[in-house]
Amino acid sequence: MKLSNLKNHLLYFFIIFFPLLGKLNAQKQDTKNTGYIITPVNIRNVKITDAFWLPIIKKVQEKTIDYAIHKCEEEGRLDNFLIAGGKMKGEVKGQMPFDDTDVYKIIEGASNTLISEPNPKLEKKLDSLIAIIKVGQEKDGYLTTWRTINPAKPPAKWVPVIEGKRWESLQISHELYNPGHMIEAAVVHFEATGKRNFLDIAIKTADMLVRAFGDNPDQVHGVPGHQIVETGLVNLYRITNNKSYLKLAKYFLDNRGNPKNHKLYGAYSQDDIPVIRQKEAVGHAVRAMYMYAGMTDIAAIYNDNDYQNAVNNLWTNMVNKKMYITGGIGAKHEGEAFGKNYELPNLTAYNETCAAIGNVYWNHRLHNQTGNSEYFDVIERSLYNGLISGLSLDGKQFFYPNALESDGVYKFNRGACTRQSWFDCSCCPTNLIRFIPSIPGLIYSTGKNTLYVNLYASNTAKITLDKTELQIAQQTNYPWDGKITLTVSPKKEGEFTIKLRVPGWARNQVLPGDLYSYKSASAAVSSLTINGTPLLSQEKEGYFTITRKWKKGDIINLNFLMEVKQVVTNTKVENNIGKVALEYGPIVYAIEEIDNATAFDKITIAPHDTFKVTKENNLLEGVNAIQNSKLKAIPYYSWSNRGIGKMKVWIDEQK
Repeated sequence: MKLSNLKNHLLYFFIIFFPLLGKLNAQKQDTKNTGYIITPVNIRNVKITDAFWLPIIKKVQEKTIDYAIHKCEEEGRLDNFLIAGGKMKGEVKGQMPFDDTDVYKIIEGASNTLISEPNPKLEKKLDSLIAIIKVGQEKDGYLTTWRTINPAKPPAKWVPVIEGKRWESLQISHELYNPGHMIEAAVVHFEATGKRNFLDIAIKTADMLVRAFGDNPDQVHGVPGHQIVETGLVNLYRITNNKSYLKLAKYFLDNRGNPKNHKLYGAYSQDDIPVIRQKEAVGHAVRAMYMYAGMTDIAAIYNDNDYQNAVNNLWTNMVNKKMYITGGIGAKHEGEAFGKNYELPNLTAYNETCAAIGNVYWNHRLHNQTGNSEYFDVIERSLYNGLISGLSLDGKQFFYPNALESDGVYKFNRGACTRQSWFDCSCCPTNLIRFIPSIPGLIYSTGKNTLYVNLYASNTAKITLDKTELQIAQQTNYPWDGKITLTVSPKKEGEFTIKLRVPGWARNQVLPGDLYSYKSASAAVSSLTINGTPLLSQEKEGYFTITRKWKKGDIINLNFLMEVKQVVTNTKVENNIGKVALEYGPIVYAIEEIDNATAFDKITIAPHDTFKVTKENNLLEGVNAIQNSKLKAIPYYSWSNRGIGKMKVWIDEQK
């Protein structure tokens, strides 16, 4: 063979087969280096057909992604990379030092979309965005455009002018937050496409961070002001097996609250005491969630008891004293922060959408570590209520805070009583884009020869256990009713275990802990049959656990009986004394003025009130409404889609 022909054959191999090998390798990374005993089933193996979730996911894929890209173009997010790289003239555009991350989060969400289903047009669009990002990266890997453009002219007044040195104002410069989101997105893009164009940018940045930070005299001693680089580095370690990334993530966490390392930022940034001594969820709620997720990664990978104890203490504090009934967290507008224990105001509740998303990321890790069903009770509560409330029905308006009451007038930072088309800080819209396409990856997980069914939504999935491969199909109208049919089809007949989560609401538990309770315990009993035969196995630790020899076409029928329930709050929460909230299944309800125009402020609920539940297909894209002679309630997540008006989740009890 001629040398020229050999070169052509080699070139052909690398063009055609190398990307394919990359994709195959990416698919094998799901369980690598995580430290977790339970593994989520990758979204590429779960095809959603669900009448509730599929329209929401498609809305993000088909409307919100394009809308956000347009907004980023309009406000100069993309121009900043070109200006930083000298391809365009001008000063930094935008208002925030973390505007770069909006582009990264869009790419991450779009990449999750590509994992679910190939889309050459979208993939090409991402390649163009990644090419623009590369222009803004400095030669050694540094990537924060505002500082590269002109460190003396930061985009936000609250960022101090710096004289050219990097890392001078880590508390608020977001010089580590920006690459954190970038690395997170690059890992997902690589897993989606097998391409290295974004991954190589991330690796170059991560290598620079490894050189820059550490305990050596010639290195920077410091930690991020806004956490997320920790989980980004762990995820990059997971697919590269480069332990220097893992060590740097641990370095950043180990040195929070260490005055010998840096001047402490305080409780707002969870930097007042070392992380392993933290027992109360404090400070900026989003920062906390990202940090707790990173701590859980470290606890799992290093089998570190100190980290594990801290994570457990923080979770217990949050669910018992600082979480809203909607799964929202972060009570205070000031600092977008947790309040004191039992400080849960309604009208002024902040409950940032990003915090709800972070809460899901953290609880998912905790479940992967333990298999404890209560973590998915928190996830389900957040998903159906305080998380998707952040996105309008048209996919182009958003809530940044998610209050539990509106007087139709009160406004504070980034709105409260009405959705916005965009924000000066648009972290929440792009975080929704980042997260929602990944929801199918929450439904199933595996451990040894066990399949966990965590959430209920119509889908088909391909799953590999230790000793068998199987397909599973779900059919359900959840969350509007509690009937679920699962068809189990192993490749060959064999014994394995299926653990079916019994939702907390079906076990008379609103949320883990004693913060909320049902006014009256339901006598309804969840039922389970296999191939039509009732199973005598009782729910234990939040699961129906079935170990048997499964064969193709075995059918499981579940029925979680739904009824309207009244919820009351621990009396230590002063704002909710004498008030009740309504639930039906996993959905929290609210009354909105548009449905209750007469004497809205005088609506009360009596202990023995009865309610009718009606599916209204023409209301808010199809919801179950709760009604009686005094009120009509709609799912909380759907409020403020019909104009500005009053709203309440917590309703006065009739005296």
